[in-house]
Amino acid sequence: MTQIFSADAPATTETDQPWGLGGFLPYRLSLASNAVSSLIAERYRKRFGLKIPEWRVMAVLGDTANGTGREGRTQRDLTRATLMDKVAVNRACKVLEERGLIARAANEADGRSHLLELTAEGRAVHAEIMPLALATEAELFEGLAPAEQKEVKRLLQRLYERAIALSEDTSVETPAV
Repeated sequence: MTQIFSADAPATTETDQPWGLGGFLPYRLSLASNAVSSLIAERYRKRFGLKIPEWRVMAVLGDTANGTGREGRTQRDLTRATLMDKVAVNRACKVLEERGLIARAANEADGRSHLLELTAEGRAVHAEIMPLALATEAELFEGLAPAEQKEVKRLLQRLYERAIALSEDTSVETPAV
């Protein structure tokens, strides 16, 4: 099994040093994200042979097919939706297409790009993995009251929105080092 936690990772959010990683929000979020992604990935990697970027692409495409009214996404859309590097998205799409889990369709709105969508086999795999992912989410939330679970999700959404707003604000200058 993949080791999720490193002995080198600060185990506490408390630190005596103002620069300590243990209390640095971006680092803590990264640790939490990587731990959760690794946990879920390990559970479906053996069974479905998918790596984290491949599953993220499939998850977004599956979500697109489930009620957004929009069929298919471009690779640029997938890059924005996953916040993954475009090379990682490209590589994941290539693997998924070779495995027959996604297919390209003509993009009538933009002839320079293609729309990617899950194939029947891709939808079947997505339908099998989602319950595993949701069960893992439930396990992670065990011990938290329903109100706390909602609060975690709400705060994460606020942090995400704030980070996006800051990244789009061109008037904010990066401090010189």
